Amino acid sequence: MLRKRSVLFAVWAGFLALAQSGCGGGASPQPAPPPGTPPAVTLTTIATGLNSPVDLQTPDDNSGRLFVVEQSGTIRVIANNTLLSTPFLNIASKVTFSGEMGLLGIAFHPAFSQNQKFYLNYVHSSGGVTQSFIAEYRVSASDPNQADPASERILLTIDQPFDNHKGGQLVFGPDGFLYIGLGDGGSGGDPLGNGQSLDTLLGKMLRIDVDHTSSGKEYAIPADNPFVGGPHMPEIWAYGLRNPWRFSFERSTGRLFCADVGQNNYEEIDLLQKGGNFGWNVMEGMHCYNASNCDMTGLVLPIAEYSHSEGVAVIGGYVYTGSAISGLTGSYLLGDYGSGTIWNLKESPPGTWTRTELLSTGRNLSSFGQDAAGEIYVLDLAGNVLKLVPQ
Repeated sequence: MLRKRSVLFAVWAGFLALAQSGCGGGASPQPAPPPGTPPAVTLTTIATGLNSPVDLQTPDDNSGRLFVVEQSGTIRVIANNTLLSTPFLNIASKVTFSGEMGLLGIAFHPAFSQNQKFYLNYVHSSGGVTQSFIAEYRVSASDPNQADPASERILLTIDQPFDNHKGGQLVFGPDGFLYIGLGDGGSGGDPLGNGQSLDTLLGKMLRIDVDHTSSGKEYAIPADNPFVGGPHMPEIWAYGLRNPWRFSFERSTGRLFCADVGQNNYEEIDLLQKGGNFGWNVMEGMHCYNASNCDMTGLVLPIAEYSHSEGVAVIGGYVYTGSAISGLTGSYLLGDYGSGTIWNLKESPPGTWTRTELLSTGRNLSSFGQDAAGEIYVLDLAGNVLKLVPQ
């Protein structure tokens, strides 16, 4: 590997490469802690025995089901607190599961209850060619807990120059468009300059319309995307990202929080905005990358960062909107893969963000999830789904 953290999610081989309810809302609210004191929380186990879980999503269909993405190429369903034995979908034959490659994300269409469509981000490598695929699937007509593997429609294929920094998250925004987070394509230090180039989809946040097609594409470009009508890639919504590992929209405001994994020294949290340049590889966090000074003109700095004295790879989460944990409402929760720490990030006053340690888990955190009630779940790469609950 090119650096100690070039593989965010290493295959388990003796050692890791890097140093209560499915619906939520079942617990009674706890008393609010004194001002400035984080609430006492812990993790309770929801499911075990999964194979490298990296994403958890809940469709808006009132079923209470949790869908867990296994990096190896399968999707599992947790229904009524039980992990169903039969996968929702198995596309392991299409997926290259190695290091940071694999099945990385799922998003359910906003009209999932009616059209039964969902979308995947997966990586396949063969014959020296590595590609990311954004694909649409449908649920089987005969069983709501089974997808139809023959229904695949490839929307987008992205060539990948290296094996790491794939991003992988897919999220439908409040506007109904699909947002796709892509890393810079890998290696170390972004040697191809993808983060700052508007002529590649790598190192970007993309925004596409999956309900229409145009210009020979399997999707349409939203008319208000920032680079529509110009010489650059019209799918781009924001750029200057290194490896966006988990992003989410705040339910109340629509703000887009994104955790961008750093290089050697700093991890960052960004509030992404239309057309914004978030700095990589000019900047790493709030600091010039590999330089004593740099041109920061036009760059959008993170709202928060932390150094590698506290962790090695940031894991993005959600703004807490649940009712079970008093004192967390409005806090953005994030974690770190290497240290296993979970923090809450609070804005007060507006524009000023304070990060406080919430819980030291001792686990290799791979992702967060949020259910319909706004309660928060934590994925442990070792194979566990856990829920954040009052202590």
